[in-house]
Amino acid sequence: MKTNSRAGLAEYLPKPEEPKTAGVSRRGFLTGGFGLAGLAGGGGSMAYAAVSAAHDLRITPYRLTPPGWPAGQKLSITVIADLHAGGPNMGIDRVRQVVDAANGLGSDLVVLLGDYFATHWFVTERVPHSAWAAELARLRAPLGVFAIYGNHDWWYDIAGVRAALEAVRIPVMENHSVLLGEGSNRFWLAGIGDQIAYRIGPNKFKGVDDLPGTLARVNTNHPVILLVHEPDIFIDVPGRVSLTLAGHTHGGQIRIPFLWETWVPSGYGARFAYGHIIEQNRHMIVSGGLGTSRVPMRLGVPPEIVRVELG
Repeated sequence: MKTNSRAGLAEYLPKPEEPKTAGVSRRGFLTGGFGLAGLAGGGGSMAYAAVSAAHDLRITPYRLTPPGWPAGQKLSITVIADLHAGGPNMGIDRVRQVVDAANGLGSDLVVLLGDYFATHWFVTERVPHSAWAAELARLRAPLGVFAIYGNHDWWYDIAGVRAALEAVRIPVMENHSVLLGEGSNRFWLAGIGDQIAYRIGPNKFKGVDDLPGTLARVNTNHPVILLVHEPDIFIDVPGRVSLTLAGHTHGGQIRIPFLWETWVPSGYGARFAYGHIIEQNRHMIVSGGLGTSRVPMRLGVPPEIVRVELG
């Protein structure tokens, strides 16, 4: 366990906000959240946001050949981020729908980017760990299904989440790298521990992430795909990594013009909020995720499964 050296990562907290002070650090944004008062459109907008969270489901495709990835090496990846299983918007039937849709994509690889159960105040249906894990166990891909943990998993029941994934034999890539594929189509899949796993005080956290140690396991020249929960670590990801896949932000979850950027759960504001991000010839895709945090609503950023096609 280490103290994260970056100034901050942000997250909506499903508890009363702590008093804000002037000069909040990036890590201080962790106390940010989505208040109902922020939905300036009133009851109609709130109703639409609740329906969107519960019923919309988008498949968002990305096609790219990032640096370090051989142009002729084909790979498809289904990305499931921020499931947050629990009603009203992610009951067990909805989880089943997500898994069915993901299987229908027929990707070579499926990755799960953490935050598996709902922790907000408004949960109407509790989905036991064993139930959502059993649904995820139905995922199928030739190269396998791999997971990482999110901050909500760590904050609220890491032992339960760990046991649930172990019970259904879904491997968790916590500061670990594995070489996948065959012949000339081999690549490294790496995953790091959560960057804000332990809350140790107001706006203070310790992470269990070890990016250097994880990449030190990469001992061939094959390309690397990196799984992270919070996208803020992208500032430290070296060019050796062809593609970083992240979740956590929910794409802002509630996008009200001129306001949503303030509430994106990232120490960098909207910089890493959503989508395909390219900086210094390094590539990251941030999923908008599926579930909700703080309030069971989405506005302007519908639930999505991401499908990436490389090469």
